[in-house]
Amino acid sequence: MSDKILRAIARNAGIQISAASTTGIVERAREIHNTTPLATAALGRTLTITSIMGSQLKVEDGSVTVQIKGNGPLGTIVCVGESDGCVRGYLQDPAADLPLRPDVCGGVGRGYLMVIKDIGLKDPVTGTVALVDGEIAEDLTRYFAESEQIPSACALGVLVDTDCTVKCAGGWLVQLMPGVK
Repeated sequence: MSDKILRAIARNAGIQISAASTTGIVERAREIHNTTPLATAALGRTLTITSIMGSQLKVEDGSVTVQIKGNGPLGTIVCVGESDGCVRGYLQDPAADLPLRPDVCGGVGRGYLMVIKDIGLKDPVTGTVALVDGEIAEDLTRYFAESEQIPSACALGVLVDTDCTVKCAGGWLVQLMPGVK
């Protein structure tokens, strides 16, 4: 199954929905960076949302950069998405792991999330928010509410198999359209 992004706008409800299946992208990133399951989950979630956000850009040459800088063992995560949905990413410590409870929140830690959109203006548009708890979907939901003033709901997930390959990855983003309260 190839990776896909589906987008829809509800006719009279004033919401837009984007959903992505990113298993192939996340597995390729795992292979390139030789990540632990913890690092695979964090990088995969960030790749997924960056791909969704890139596909929402209204300019052909636009790009979006999502940077997560936490104080956890994973370090900085940086992903860049293009308007066609293509995405690439980097993780500071792909070998990071947690001994007792390897969850993404503990791997990311506290810090900040920055989104940089290059949409062809003189300067890129930048927004920064503090990390809520290192749970990437919750932190992006907060970013949309605080920085872009768009009520949103986001879910991201990566299922790593027992052999450390990516079994499934994807996510969705639901947002109210401008003027809807």
